[in-house]
Amino acid sequence: MPTNIYVGNLPFSVTPEEVRDLFEIHGTVESVNLITDRETGRLRGFGFVEMSSDEEASAAIAALHGSQCQGRTLTVNEARPRPPRDSGGPRRDGGGPRRDGGQRW
Repeated sequence: MPTNIYVGNLPFSVTPEEVRDLFEIHGTVESVNLITDRETGRLRGFGFVEMSSDEEASAAIAALHGSQCQGRTLTVNEARPRPPRDSGGPRRDGGGPRRDGGQRW
């Protein structure tokens, strides 16, 4: 079963192919997903790599956590499951548009 790995502190100029090359040394890479900003389309500096087995993922994490990529120290660890999203009901944190039509932020 594939194992998902979190990769943080990536350079904003890195490509999926470069990330794949880093991880393929340690096993079969199923997929690379670099996260981009919705509005600008620019990389946000982190992503996820899916390896084909737990053993390969563990080897990649051990070898790459703390290593350098284009002058940046990578954070590499097993990805945690994403917490469930809000059900879409009313927000209780005071968010949302103001009654006077102004911006909150």
